[in-house]
Amino acid sequence: MKDLNKIRNIGIMAHIDAGKTTTTERILYYTGKSYKIGEVHDGTATMDWMVQEQERGITITSAATTCMWADHKINIIDTPGHVDFTIEVERSLRVLDGAVGVFCAVGGVEPQSETVWGQADKYNVPRIAFVNKMDRVGADFHNVVSEIKERLGKNAAAIQLPIGAEDEYLGAIDLVRMKRMIWTSEDLGENYELQDLIDSDLEDAELYREELIGSIADFDEELAEAYLGDEAVSEKLLKSAIRNAVINEGFIPVLCGTAFKNKGVQPLLDAVTDYLPSPIDIGEVKGYDVKNNEKEITRKPDVSDDFSGLAFKIATDPFVGSLTFFRIYSGEIKVGAQVLNPLENKKERIGKILQMHSNKREEVEVAKAGDIVAFTGLKYTRTGHTLCVTNKPIIFDLMEFPETVISIAIEPKTTADEDKLQKTLAQLQIEDPSFKHMNNKETGQLLIYGMGELHLDIIVDRLSREFKVGVNVGSPQVAYRESIEGSATATHEYRQEVGGKVQYGEVKITVEPQEEQIVSAVENFKSREIPKEIFKAATQGVLDSAPGGALAGYPFISIKASIDELKYDDVDSSELAYTIAASMAFKEACQKAGLSLMEPFMDLEVISPTEFAGDVISDVNAKRGRILSMNPKGDKEVIKAEVPLAEMFGYSTNLRSKTQGRANFSMTFKNYELLDKNIAKKVLEKRGIFI
Repeated sequence: MKDLNKIRNIGIMAHIDAGKTTTTERILYYTGKSYKIGEVHDGTATMDWMVQEQERGITITSAATTCMWADHKINIIDTPGHVDFTIEVERSLRVLDGAVGVFCAVGGVEPQSETVWGQADKYNVPRIAFVNKMDRVGADFHNVVSEIKERLGKNAAAIQLPIGAEDEYLGAIDLVRMKRMIWTSEDLGENYELQDLIDSDLEDAELYREELIGSIADFDEELAEAYLGDEAVSEKLLKSAIRNAVINEGFIPVLCGTAFKNKGVQPLLDAVTDYLPSPIDIGEVKGYDVKNNEKEITRKPDVSDDFSGLAFKIATDPFVGSLTFFRIYSGEIKVGAQVLNPLENKKERIGKILQMHSNKREEVEVAKAGDIVAFTGLKYTRTGHTLCVTNKPIIFDLMEFPETVISIAIEPKTTADEDKLQKTLAQLQIEDPSFKHMNNKETGQLLIYGMGELHLDIIVDRLSREFKVGVNVGSPQVAYRESIEGSATATHEYRQEVGGKVQYGEVKITVEPQEEQIVSAVENFKSREIPKEIFKAATQGVLDSAPGGALAGYPFISIKASIDELKYDDVDSSELAYTIAASMAFKEACQKAGLSLMEPFMDLEVISPTEFAGDVISDVNAKRGRILSMNPKGDKEVIKAEVPLAEMFGYSTNLRSKTQGRANFSMTFKNYELLDKNIAKKVLEKRGIFI
């Protein structure tokens, strides 16, 4: 594809079970990429290729593919909807030019919909919305459009209207062309009839077309003139205005259909090519100078510019080894080329360039600006790293990864497993930055950390099935944090003879609580006589000791450490000594200030039938939760609350039993809050710590 105007890099995103993967399967079928339609519920969906995805009927890992439609090349990433795998959505949106938000016509804007739309807002990704499952009982297209406006705070308007609903859903009215689109079911929805509007369509069609034009008239002068002058608005003018409003003004055009019943997918593909941006529309990509991270530099989405791009995902392939998924922003790259990783200051050689189709691959010799491909042979590149030409380096913004809030203890079953386990965990951590592992110094246990129970369940399952590592698994544990109750100051002198040379450093540090839930180190002491490297070493000593805590081995948070004084000796002072002295002074000051435990609190949203809402609220209160709001939604109640994670293990089973299986919930990390002293005492006693 030489013309970058005809490339679309898009993601399919939604709440779990809204129909993302089903929609993607239809896209692959109608574009000729696959010869038959795979179904999620049968475990045959092309994009859900992992065994764990097929068994559970959910998407776990984002899968990439490429297809052609109307002379356009569309690179698609199908992302997970479950909150435990939100990192997959985050890193995909970072490199995409546009997205399709899929909504259930019955459920509307659901909790994870809000999360993924927030992530898309963060990266300013233009979007269109597809209201799926119009064939379901209770489908309400107009309610979903109003929820997109109200709950997501978007300027949205329908560009299609449904014809019928539930089991009488036939197709849609295209408000741009003012035509009916009617599907027949005999050919798996491959063809649809374009018909003139009938009399019963006209009133609604004209009303909603006017609303559509009114929503975007402010962004297009020609459209505004026609609208205000009561002139007819042509299809060409309206399409151009919608495209401009989507790309530059955050407007959301809303379409409808039922992917499972094969209706509405071709117009969705047309909307992708008509309204979502190409790399040219996105324009220059901003990055930073390697030597001065305050100096902004750019790359053009052009093959003639210097090569640059971003690694957004790493996966292990049983046939070719480690795959690095990569978005190319500028220039071109050939197999065997040498490139620079400026963050690591290492040169990498491109082994193979692969065009991915889910877990299948096709080798290509060259990849160009606008492409999404996978590289093999990279040794140092990780998720979020930039690759560029060696003589003109650039660094693109790093990605932020969410906080892990839950852990389990694992141990190898045999000595042979022990050797493989550490290596495998390291590989999994490279693949998934939201997964961590560490040895607890207090208990000697090997702990793995993740985003939720399902996340860890999948990790353990992959260890045994994919990597053939046998492990014994403990019960889930909360990832607590340590903090301080007040302010305190401590001084520590480190003087040690190493190899016949004295290493000396003395640091005075004051600690105090802060609202921001990190450990920060600042210098309250300046001296021209002391080298900058010594200050840097002392600061590093504070930051290095923060992950180990001082009470039970949990990481410190919400602490500001001020370096008040450094004593310096021209002969004996060394950077290592100041790092150690600062680390010890920091921990001593924290102990003097009084140590406390912090526990993770979660934002909980429960959608429950009205008759069970009282039981759900009582249960949340019993779990030390705080009810924030209750809002009716049809015959259901949307209950929002804040709850401590420690009380929420096994909540899905608990909720099912209380609501006859008719309620569902979503839970995301909110922040850390001070743990009640009596509960903290019990937590510590379980770990053999008595205070």
